[in-house]
Amino acid sequence: MPKDPFSEMTGGPRHVAIIMDGNGRWAQARGRPRLFGHHAGARRVREVVEACPDLGIEYLTIFAFSTENWKRTQVEVAGLMTLFRRYITKETRALSERGVCVRFIGDRVRLDNKLVTLMDTLEEKTRDNARVNLTIALNYGGRDEVARATKRLAQDVAQGKLNPDDVDEETLPRYLDTCVLPDPDLVIRTSGEARISNFLLWQSAYAEYEFIDTLWPDFTADELGRLCRSYGARDRRFGAVRA
Repeated sequence: MPKDPFSEMTGGPRHVAIIMDGNGRWAQARGRPRLFGHHAGARRVREVVEACPDLGIEYLTIFAFSTENWKRTQVEVAGLMTLFRRYITKETRALSERGVCVRFIGDRVRLDNKLVTLMDTLEEKTRDNARVNLTIALNYGGRDEVARATKRLAQDVAQGKLNPDDVDEETLPRYLDTCVLPDPDLVIRTSGEARISNFLLWQSAYAEYEFIDTLWPDFTADELGRLCRSYGARDRRFGAVRA
């Protein structure tokens, strides 16, 4: 039976995706180095994750490091990689105890082996949790993801596993990093910037967007709740017209 486009018109978002922007500016406004802001932003993640169940959010996807972020200074990139390793090491037990299932999306080839091992371990330890599904986009870019997915799809066609005539808009999502996730309902970007920065390009075709001025280290569970309530008041028609 075709999905009723109006079935998702009421209630809060099931899947929220966040572009966590403004860490560097938050730190610089306090006369501190940019990495100070990234550490503050990492601490903010815990509060937001813990708020999700009470808000009815089953899936939370956060943009931690983009394929374009390698263009930053070596000092900042190295500091961020160290921060990711420390965050995973420190938070693994807490995430597991709180019933959080963690997944990583993005291209792991460029990441160092120690970080990839920690990522694999965290995924394995939390794979059976279901209270909140936390997806961390690390070395992720929407265009890169689509390119990698298309390559895998083309390989299946070349090997005779997939008929080209059967390829449609339902086929490609099965090859994306997010193949086990529902599409995001609400995408939030902090820090006052109004662009999507190559984040979940395919998946967000019908997502609602919120661009807010709050810098990520100042983002709170209360603000997340306000945005979820605002989402619930929207009339989502998915291209159709209410009868």
